[in-house]
Amino acid sequence: MNRVLIALALAATAAAPAMADEALAKSKNCLACHATDKKLVGPSYKDVAKKHAGQKDAEATLVEHIMKGSKGVYGPVPMPPNANVNEAEAKKLAGWILSLK
Repeated sequence: MNRVLIALALAATAAAPAMADEALAKSKNCLACHATDKKLVGPSYKDVAKKHAGQKDAEATLVEHIMKGSKGVYGPVPMPPNANVNEAEAKKLAGWILSLK
């Protein structure tokens, strides 16, 4: 019984930051064009994580794309810069995206 409670507590603790990061994405209007597991206007966050898996500069690349926008990375629809996101928030969002499997 104690093991079950400890496992549940650990799972809840691990899930809390992920929910906070998803809430940040929602508050910064990222989810208007992206979803965690399906393509909308832009690619799913899971597809972004797959594309950048194993790349040492993945977080820096995503931070730049979030803040400055990108063009041609996932097709013809450009990603506009998100002026509502500061660098610390962009790093948090990039880390969250890259953690998705």
